[in-house]
Amino acid sequence: MALRLPAIMRTTAARLSALYFILFALCAVLLVFYMTSLSASMLNTQTMETINEEVQGLDSAYRRGGLPFLVRVVEQRSRQPGANLYLIADSNGRILTGNVESLEPGVLEADGWTDQPFNYQRYGEGSGERRAPSVSEIEAPPAATETRHAAIALVSRLPNQMIVLVGRDLGEPERFRGVVRQALIFALSMMALGGLLIWFFVGRRALKRIDRVSEAGARIMGGDLTGRLPVTGAGDEFDRLSENLNTMLTRIAGLNEGLKQVSDNIAHDLKTPLTRLRNRAEAALAGDRDDAGYREALEATISESDRLIKTFNAILMISRLEAGYSAEALAKVDLAIAIHDVVELYEPAAEEVGVSLAAPVEGSFVVDGNRELIGQALSNVVDNAIKYSAGSSEKPDVRVSIAAGGGEISLKVADNGPGIPDQDDRDRATERFVRLEQSRSQPGSGLGLSLAKAVMKFHGGRLELLQGNPGLVVVMTFPSAKGE
Repeated sequence: MALRLPAIMRTTAARLSALYFILFALCAVLLVFYMTSLSASMLNTQTMETINEEVQGLDSAYRRGGLPFLVRVVEQRSRQPGANLYLIADSNGRILTGNVESLEPGVLEADGWTDQPFNYQRYGEGSGERRAPSVSEIEAPPAATETRHAAIALVSRLPNQMIVLVGRDLGEPERFRGVVRQALIFALSMMALGGLLIWFFVGRRALKRIDRVSEAGARIMGGDLTGRLPVTGAGDEFDRLSENLNTMLTRIAGLNEGLKQVSDNIAHDLKTPLTRLRNRAEAALAGDRDDAGYREALEATISESDRLIKTFNAILMISRLEAGYSAEALAKVDLAIAIHDVVELYEPAAEEVGVSLAAPVEGSFVVDGNRELIGQALSNVVDNAIKYSAGSSEKPDVRVSIAAGGGEISLKVADNGPGIPDQDDRDRATERFVRLEQSRSQPGSGLGLSLAKAVMKFHGGRLELLQGNPGLVVVMTFPSAKGE
């Protein structure tokens, strides 16, 4: 995308940069002008103090030796280099001595400090020799080729009406103002140029990153959920935003994949029980049965319907838990008590198929959780262990144990059945409707471990399937209860 100024100005970063630049420039200009005025005022004050000291010195000379001594002192000081001005004129304004050749008209007419700086010309800067000019020459406007200076002065009159002017040239303060003015113009120009360059390149970089994010967003909206927003590694707000959105996209992609798998599995795995229901109903209607036969067909239909309802309830529960929502309240749950309850519930079923079920658990192991959900997850795991260990060895055995350490509580259900040797199969076993038994001779829907995994995720724990050599070990790891 071609970089245009209006495009840059539409970005928040560019607008904030422009605002800060303008505010900084205004503050810099005000500060420099304030410092310049303050410095000029200090120089003017120093100049007036210098003039007062010179006037006091001349006054002392006049009191000691009268007018002749005052004239000698003025002539002596006039020959010294410097910015001071000395002038003695008669009552008509005719210059008698000093280092000033001509003055701006009206300077000698009023006593005291001059109202504003005036122009003057020193001796040696004009074309003639040093002589006392006439009043018309004093008050004549300066020639274009003459060098004129600006000064301030203190004008006073002697008792005999002679006029004494003591002043100081303002060239130094003016030069100081000029230097500061040039420095200000240069500094502000460089600051403006640098600000514009930084603004241009930073705005261009920001726009490029936004364009990349927009392109990635367009691909994602087009259906490519594998796409991710670019992360440069700078760790700035753009990277943090991209990382959060990428995490969200990963979550959405996982949910969509899970929804696709659920849809496929429902269509595949629930087709068989629905077909059985239809066939039984059709057989009941087609045959010539008595009341007992119809009753048996209805009971079988109800039993099959219960299994379907149970499957759908498990699917709904898994979806709710994976979405992070549950209306169930969390409370303190003692896993030891939950284990004893589940073992007591499944002991008759285990004895019926010849499986030894034991739970040598002692003590108290408290977690923050939901008792019903934990009981359901543990029941699914124990039921699977009994189901797949029965008949797989001479002495089928299922053992439930628990241990605590490192801020976690690990609940283990181990059996000595065939187990799941392959790691990929163990990973797949916790997915919905996945049944590793190809013949599917065992009853079930393939949701038991999926529900247990969702319950563990809801409780902030994890579900792991490990090879037991022989058999399978299912580990349910809970975080310990707070305060325990």
